[in-house]
Amino acid sequence: MVENIKPHYSVVWTNKIAEVPQTAWDTLALPLKTPFLEWEWLNNLETSHSVTANTGWMPNHLTLWRDRTLIAAAPLYLKGHSYGEFVFDHQWAELASRLGIEYYPKLLGMTPLTPAEGYRFLIAAGEDEEEITAMMLHEIDNFCVKHQISGCHFLYVDPQWRPILERQGYTAWLHHSYIWQNGGFTNFDDYLQIFNANQRRNIKRERKAVEKAGLKLQALTGEAIPKSLFPLMYDFYADTCDKFGWWGSKYLTKKFFEQLHHHYSHRVVLFAAYNEQDLRQPMGMSFCIYKADKLYGRYWGSFQEIDCLHFDACYYAPIEWAIAQGIQLFDPGAGGRHKKRRGFPATANYSLHRFYNNRLGQILRPYILEVNQMEEQEIAATNAELPFNHGSNQ
Repeated sequence: MVENIKPHYSVVWTNKIAEVPQTAWDTLALPLKTPFLEWEWLNNLETSHSVTANTGWMPNHLTLWRDRTLIAAAPLYLKGHSYGEFVFDHQWAELASRLGIEYYPKLLGMTPLTPAEGYRFLIAAGEDEEEITAMMLHEIDNFCVKHQISGCHFLYVDPQWRPILERQGYTAWLHHSYIWQNGGFTNFDDYLQIFNANQRRNIKRERKAVEKAGLKLQALTGEAIPKSLFPLMYDFYADTCDKFGWWGSKYLTKKFFEQLHHHYSHRVVLFAAYNEQDLRQPMGMSFCIYKADKLYGRYWGSFQEIDCLHFDACYYAPIEWAIAQGIQLFDPGAGGRHKKRRGFPATANYSLHRFYNNRLGQILRPYILEVNQMEEQEIAATNAELPFNHGSNQ
């Protein structure tokens, strides 16, 4: 759908990112800190049939053009449910149902299935970010009102973009993730010094357990990754999801992993656990994405229950690699049960919300502000209990 909004400007909504030239999109996306808004990643989600209308993620991307030049873009999705977001608004949907309000579909801005901070509109260098954002939000408002969409929601937003959205009337909902930050560490032993003595012993014991099992973790990046490891990573991912049954969140297809080899391996790092007596195939593996000085943990799996391998493959080996590579931030992914004790403090992130049903908005906006105060207290309480040395800067 093409709409002229003022001379020389046009808005195009598209259900396929492939309809936007990759070079035009990536001119806007590559300068960003996040890797998850780049054309190849988003296109892979669509072409692998991981993100489609049938899976409840209908692509509905907004692009803004000046003459024939793409000057802004927003990856957006019409959602028929709230799964795969990791920002839990199921109670909102239940409330809406009780009020006789259709909560779904809703319009969502995030990288699908990826709870990593950094979402924002992609805007060309030199443009007035505030003005362009306002223009695009106006188009989103028109779309949502026209199609009777209950709300627009942006998740895991770039913290520098958040104030612009708040000035436009969006309500910020506070959440937290568990994020490791590089405190100027020179090696893994240096990192261990942030912990109290008891936790240092625990971490050393956990890494020693993997070594005693005859396993050695190897970091593989880019062209050094054998093609066969991408479908194997899917097998590990699927097996891990299956262990959790209905809650396993198995969203990605095997084709998604296979296509990474040709189109995105330059951003992939695999931490593969090889048996020292058999280097043909890993016993377990974790899958991460990196860009510049940021590392993101995504998935992991092992076909055998090996004591502490999860901790080593998902936390310790990536941290050791991150220190060696000068990585400054490591987001290991959703969940926090195991992360709190291993150097990942609770760190604030935000989602932004606008409600087009007045009754729903009148109830939820003050509720969100109340919840934010409790979330601040939870973050502070969590971090007060971390097993760090007194005076640690973590």
